[in-house]
Amino acid sequence: MAVIATGNHPKALWPGVYSWFGARYNEHETQYTKLFDLKSSNKNFEELVQQTGFGLAPVKPEGSSTAYDSHAQGYIARGTNVAYSLGYIVTREELADNLYEEVSMRRAGSLAFSMNQTRENVGANVYNRVINDSFRGGDAVALGSTAHPTVSGNQSNILSTAADLSEASLEDLSIQILDAVDFKGLKIALNIKCLIVPTATIYDAQRILKSNLRVGTADNDANALRLLGVVPEIIVNNYLTDSDAWFLRTNVSDGLCWFDREAVQFTKDTDFDTDNAKAKGYMRFIPFWGDWRTLYSSSGA
Repeated sequence: MAVIATGNHPKALWPGVYSWFGARYNEHETQYTKLFDLKSSNKNFEELVQQTGFGLAPVKPEGSSTAYDSHAQGYIARGTNVAYSLGYIVTREELADNLYEEVSMRRAGSLAFSMNQTRENVGANVYNRVINDSFRGGDAVALGSTAHPTVSGNQSNILSTAADLSEASLEDLSIQILDAVDFKGLKIALNIKCLIVPTATIYDAQRILKSNLRVGTADNDANALRLLGVVPEIIVNNYLTDSDAWFLRTNVSDGLCWFDREAVQFTKDTDFDTDNAKAKGYMRFIPFWGDWRTLYSSSGA
């Protein structure tokens, strides 16, 4: 068990230290809230259940009976809430002999920082693992797959040939979204909410979507992506680990969901036998997805 004692900060027992650094930095603004739809949870687990629609209406010959289609439950996506907790223990002697209040005061801030960072990393990992077959959704394939099973055949939400972010690849994936169909193969209207990129792609994303003319060509052609407003927002996420992967999030409901079971709670206490002071943070949540049409992506070249 890790315990903060007088030996952890020996300089804190002596006067003369001008300042202490390294335990406090500015934080990024909250980012996971832009990756998911936020929802509350009051159970151990939450489920998102697919409901299938009907197919096309066939021709009804004169005098013949109407054809009937089925309407049923599809796959079930379940997310079980996970608890995360971190704390620290400080001896009574360390608290009494520490000459620098700022050292002990920053511990609480450092703990809050760690809890926030945990939320960001857990959320971003859903995107980092988007094509990882070890992390499957309710339809038994990864979130990003060319083989989402439906009654109309396998459907894809990734580029068939992975490519870095460019005007051409962005157009290809947006066309794929425009051609999206439901479980029965009927055309559906998906809108792109945002482009999500890692820090390494921030400048390319701006040039591709914000320039008046096409990027990287001598032709004086208008930037069709900008004129059509295909991608209304660019979101840069500092916690994405693949420097050339990129994502288009759509307006599908019950897609990428973040369920908060218990918000971050901070508590403290003193151990009777040792007089050690204890502080901890605790939270419970689960990010997962129901409808895979919520996210289209490319893992980069």
